[in-house]
Amino acid sequence: MKGPCALFENPLEATLWCRGMCERGESIGFVPTMGALHEGHLSLVRRAVAENEHSCVSVFVNPLQFDNPEDLERYPRDLASDRELLSAVGCSMVFTGTLESFFPDALTSGDIPLRDPGPGAEGMEGAFRSGHFEGVATICGLLFELVHPTRAYFGEKDYQQCLVVERLARELGFPKIVICETSREPGGLARSSRNQRLGPAEKEQAHALSRSLFAARAAWAEGERDATRLRAILHEHLDVTGVEMEYGEIRDPERWSAEAPSGVLRRARALVAAKVGLVRLIDNLELGLLEDAQGTARG
Repeated sequence: MKGPCALFENPLEATLWCRGMCERGESIGFVPTMGALHEGHLSLVRRAVAENEHSCVSVFVNPLQFDNPEDLERYPRDLASDRELLSAVGCSMVFTGTLESFFPDALTSGDIPLRDPGPGAEGMEGAFRSGHFEGVATICGLLFELVHPTRAYFGEKDYQQCLVVERLARELGFPKIVICETSREPGGLARSSRNQRLGPAEKEQAHALSRSLFAARAAWAEGERDATRLRAILHEHLDVTGVEMEYGEIRDPERWSAEAPSGVLRRARALVAAKVGLVRLIDNLELGLLEDAQGTARG
């Protein structure tokens, strides 16, 4: 049985570790996270372990991704537990750091230059979370340059984030982005670090998000193709006690836009966001071409 994975609390130490692997021509699978790891994260790490000679995970609650200071403060943190979980699935290394250690030069000058996240950030999460995707693109760009991974693994639950990092990887020329199917709890709720903040009644209410998505998928399977009617199905299932809907939208993933499409669709993805109590949750589901939604590697 392997011992605990290596832990570096400074990004520079992690970079030196990764550089040694790269110089030997050995592959690195990378999973960037904000910690509070759950089975969804671990499924990504297992895939990274299986497909690469080495695997590493970053744990960093990135302030640049939060537009709400209270949400940043409440975000769960437990690095010791995260390391134990990573060691159990065979991860080679985990690293963390502070905003100052990740951006020492920029913080000295008082300014962190933010990356343009591209069109995938438009609408929905981009509209409800001001500056979020600029923060995602900025930290992921830096992490990719620090680790220089062969492959980087992301969960499909954060669909717009996937669009942002795929564009970023094309700009950089690396790594290969591997998008993995959303990991769900037995009742269908998408796994999230935020779920641990839900009480029992709130968790039951939160199932409205996945129920709305699967209702839209069922309608699609029965032949429904009208974007407006599919959107109405989402809203109908999200209109329940305890759930404060922020959006329920349909998009053509091949023609992404901030504005909702209309008319008949050949391909569709449903995306939802809602607050349950004080916890904000998101989820999404491919409606058409289901054979493309099974942990497909893209980019």
